[in-house]
This record gives sequence, C-alpha cells and structure tokens, in this order.
Amino acid sequence: MTSPVPAPSLDTDVVVVGAGAGGLATAVTAAHHGLRVVVLERADVCGGATAWSGGWMWAPGNPLAHADGVHEDVEEFRTYLRAALGADYDAPRVDAFLAAAPEMVRFFHERTALTFVPGAKICDVYGDLPGAGTGHRSVGPAPVDGRTLGDDVLVKLRRQLYETSFLGMGVMAGPDLAAFLSASRGNPRGLLHATRRVGRHVYDLVTRRRGMQLVNGTALVGRLLRSALDLGVDVRVSSPARELLREGGRVTGVVATTPDGPLRITAARGVVLAAGGFPHDVGRRRALFPRTPTGAEHWSLAPRTADGAGTTLGESAGGRLRSDVASPAAWCPVSLVPYRSGRTGVFPHIMDRAKPGSLGVLSTGRRFVNEANGYYDYVHAMIAAAPEGEPVQAWQIADARFVRRFPLGMAKPRPVPLFPYLRSGYLKKGRTLAELARACGIDPDGLTATVEEFNRHARRGADPAFGRGATPFNRYGGDPSVGPNPSLAPLEKGPYYAVRIVPGSFGTFAGLATDARARVLDAADAPVPGLYAVGNDQASVMGGHYPAGGINIGPAMTFGYVAGRDLAGAGAGPVPDRGPRDVTRGTGSPSRPR
Repeated sequence: MTSPVPAPSLDTDVVVVGAGAGGLATAVTAAHHGLRVVVLERADVCGGATAWSGGWMWAPGNPLAHADGVHEDVEEFRTYLRAALGADYDAPRVDAFLAAAPEMVRFFHERTALTFVPGAKICDVYGDLPGAGTGHRSVGPAPVDGRTLGDDVLVKLRRQLYETSFLGMGVMAGPDLAAFLSASRGNPRGLLHATRRVGRHVYDLVTRRRGMQLVNGTALVGRLLRSALDLGVDVRVSSPARELLREGGRVTGVVATTPDGPLRITAARGVVLAAGGFPHDVGRRRALFPRTPTGAEHWSLAPRTADGAGTTLGESAGGRLRSDVASPAAWCPVSLVPYRSGRTGVFPHIMDRAKPGSLGVLSTGRRFVNEANGYYDYVHAMIAAAPEGEPVQAWQIADARFVRRFPLGMAKPRPVPLFPYLRSGYLKKGRTLAELARACGIDPDGLTATVEEFNRHARRGADPAFGRGATPFNRYGGDPSVGPNPSLAPLEKGPYYAVRIVPGSFGTFAGLATDARARVLDAADAPVPGLYAVGNDQASVMGGHYPAGGINIGPAMTFGYVAGRDLAGAGAGPVPDRGPRDVTRGTGSPSRPR
C-alpha cells in the first residue's frame, strides 16, 4: 500500500479567516508592521456583509472630527454607552475600543489606500440619553472610481447588493442620496446629479460590465483590498479554512481547501477568525433567535457563506460562545422581493421608515414602535408585539404622496414606475385604507382607527404614542422641508400602499468571547494561545445593543487593528511609518485612490 500524499504546506506569520472589514483590517495592520499574512476567503469574492453595507463606522473621537473642530472628551462616549448598554456594559473592552478607534481611523486614513469622509450630521440613536452625540462620531469610506483600484482588486471584489442599488449603482447616504430624492421632486440640481450618475453608470456597464462608481461598503472593501495587496498580503478566494492546527494547546495554523486542493498553512504568530458570524446557521438561529421555531423565520442581509464556520472553528480550539448578550443578532427590518427568475431578494428598510407620511402596523392595524428610531428597535419591538400564534411581521403603510417622493422599500419614487412592484405582489395597493387592509390581511377597523389617530396628531407635528421626531436621530432621518416635525406627516391622499416587513439582520451579536486584545477566551476566561476573533465572529462589544449606526463595522475595523498590532507585538506605541502617505504598487507610481 502507498502512503497518502501529504497536503502541500505554507509557512507564514498570520492567517486571517475571512475577508470582510475585520479580516482585511487585521491583515493590513499586521502587514504594515512587517508580518507575512495570508487571508483565506471562503467565497469567490472578498467583502462579506461589509460589501453590502453602508460602510459607515462608529469611531468617536476620530481625527476627522478634530479637523472639523469637534473635540469631545472620551468620558462623553462612556457616559452614553453606560446609559445605552446598561448591565451589558463591558468596561475593559469598551475602553479598549474607545482608545483604539481614533488611532484606527488615523492609521488607515494616513497610511493606506483607505480614506474617510466625516459623518458630520449622523446622530447617535438614543438622543434622550446622557452623552448622546449629534454628529462627528462616525466616518465612512470616501467614494472611489473602481478603475483606480486596479483589476487585481476588482476581480476579487464583491459587487453592490442589487436591492440597495439603482440598477446596480450604489447611492451613498448624505448629499448623494439627498440629491436623488430631490430629483424625484423635480429639483434641477438633483435631476442633473442623478442624470450624470446614472449616465456614467450605464457607460460603465457597457464598457466594463460592472459599476465603477464605488460607494458605501464596496468602496470600503475595495480600498482595504487595495491596501492589503500593496503590502504583499496573500489574499486567496474560494479557499475555506476547514481545521485549526494545534500544538501543545496553541493554535499554530489552519488546513484550508483551495482550488488547487488541500493546503496546510502554519502561522508563527497566530490565526484570526473573521468569517462573519452565524446569521445563516439555521440550527444556531433556532436555538438563539426569539420566535424562530424552525430557524427559517429569519432573513439575513449577510452572504450565505456567513454560516458559523468561524464560530465552529473557534469552539473546536476551546473558544467559548457568548450568547448572554441583549440580542443575538443586529436586527434590521427587511422585505422580501420576488423576481421573475424565482429568486427572492432581501431589502433592508433603513431610511424609508423615518420619512413623513408613512407608519408601521401589525396585523391588528395598530402601531408598535417609533418607526424613525433605529432598525434594531423596529425589529425588537415587532418581535415583542406581534400577536402570539402569528408570524412575526408588520406592514409599512404610506399614501400616494409618499410613494412619489420617497422609496417605500424596494419601490422607487418618481419617475420610476410602481407597476412592476404591484405586479409582482411586493407592493400592495388599496383605494381606501380598508381595501388596503383586506389586501394585506390586516384588521380594517384597526388600521383605519390607527391612521385617523396618527393623522390628527401628525398635522401638528406630534406623536404622543411613541414620540416620533423627538430626537435628533429621528429628525435627521426625516425630510427637512416638512414642518413642524420633519419625521411626521398625515396619510391622507389615496390610493394607499403597503409592503410587508419581516425580521432580518445585518449579522450576529452573539459570538466568541474575546478580551480587550481580541484574543479568544476559553471557558475559564483564559486566552486560547494563538487565536483571535474580530468582526461578527467576536461577541459584540456593545453587548447586543445598537446605540448608533456603524457599531458593527466600527468595532470590526478597530479590533482588527488591535489584533494586527498585538500579533506584531506593537502594543500601544505609535504606528511605524513604512513609507510616504501614498503607498505604491512597486512600480513607483502612486496607487492611493483619492
């Protein structure tokens, strides 16, 4: 008998499992400090859920805020998080995050191909809590022309999520989105902006077969990937990690399945799990998600490859799964989009809920939440309030004026026609509220009474039931041209429209227990030597709460930065300067996209 041929082997310093924000941030940081890094991505493209996100990250105290003259004491951030997280406030990890987040932003903004724009007007969700911010605590990726990133990036880059795009073209929150919405009202500047953007997108589709105006999560991942390749990181797609290698209790590498067959990779410094959590692990969902009896009653916005593989690898080495968080997932209300191909799309309701002229109801026809609060709050309230014995679902209701000015889920405002959404059944329509209720399976009397009461108060800009429009976060999400409350307007002009809302998520909050250095902890709260976890493989530093937009990507990037420095033995000292601000591809020409 012949002995089996051993798998080829590769020696490196660090193996990163997963190529989303957390994984790539780790890889770039470690490589900048001189380490050899291999990134293993299970999918055939990089980016994970990050590429389908808005790309914004909560990073309070960041240098872009300072450049705008905003200097907040770190105690303000702690005060807000203590109030928002309550008993789930984890002081050592929160302090580590707050200390490292500004340095993370500075490092990437000044030393890599990733540049940021400030979230000057993005408010914390709970504006009535002490320490809440009204802007400058977030940063987002600067838009970038895909051509400047290079074909070696584009071939590995996940494309924009179709449901959150316009014909595959991303629209960035802020001035870009505002201009598109103003175009629906005939604003000349908005029309010019939209025409230019769409025209260029069509040109790119014809000439390059993909959109090249990268914004949001695709811009973030594209810039991170460019940075990683510039630093010599070995990024391998279609290469899932199957097993952790261990020696004397220490994690020493991985066994991966690559397009060329099995590969054994030893990692002298350690392995970092960044595989995206377990939003598509039906078994874990059934065990941990509320009112999900079969595990199928949930629709995640993460790619299908985020199925818990990283969590399972961590547990195999003795890592502990933390499910004692306020919520197991980063909830987001979603609607299901039927396509003629038979595919079902998942649309995240992020901005339409706060616009004036719309409200959310249960099957009883009654409201259940301040619709303009965070997406997490909408689903959390829907799960708690949906009648027992019924599926957890709601309907977002709007009148004719609303659907011509604002999106209602996937349905776009003027001049995009509504009939495709009506024909597919995605959008329901009724000449009267009672007719709409019957089409949706909502109690007609309950809906009519709810809208009458809502309208009576909305005309004077009030919402005594839920306080909609009372916080800066609510008002920022509304329409500044509407007064006295930019988040409220009556629903008075028929016909009326509705889209069904179901529970979804951006990813999981439950995850592997880690310490302030992102090291995976075992059942005795001792670090597993050689093993780190970042992104959604790491239990949420926010304790399963959602106090601000960007609290997934902000900690993912920050703890990726922390892990990369820890692996390099850099500690808390200054980041070494490995060259000029513009990194190069080795040809002498600047590769830093602007």
